[in-house]
Amino acid sequence: MPYLIDGHNLIGQMPDISLDDPNDEALLVQKLSGFVARKRQKCVVVFDHGVPGGVSRMSNRGVQVVFASPPYNADQLIMRRIHNTRDPKNWTVVSSDNQVLEMARRRRMQIIRSSDFVEHLRRPPEPERPGPDEAPDVRLTEDEIEMWLREFNQRDDR
Repeated sequence: MPYLIDGHNLIGQMPDISLDDPNDEALLVQKLSGFVARKRQKCVVVFDHGVPGGVSRMSNRGVQVVFASPPYNADQLIMRRIHNTRDPKNWTVVSSDNQVLEMARRRRMQIIRSSDFVEHLRRPPEPERPGPDEAPDVRLTEDEIEMWLREFNQRDDR
């Protein structure tokens, strides 16, 4: 399920990123990149006026970064995307703006307040589990084999 995120709303809730930091957007994109990689999802993060308007060079495989261009702001761009989304039930909207969240709710999108989404970003990565076609690596070193053979009296200690 992809995410549509109001970037500056989210930064305003982050304990380790400040809206006063000139690199705040890049820091958030870095965190979101880790999040979407763990979740195997994608997201679109929309920021108010920043570098040039439109899709940013900060975008990567999992995170599309969009800056609003005047006369529009991030909320307006997000609401436009909510309105134009062809598969709204598959999206989750992350924002603190009640108007944005209400519009997403009416389109039957999942919604998460920015303050609640912070916890999703702070969770440690889940340990990787081998897939059904992958066996765990259980090879032993020669020293480990020798130790276990001695432990079970299968070999002399000469």
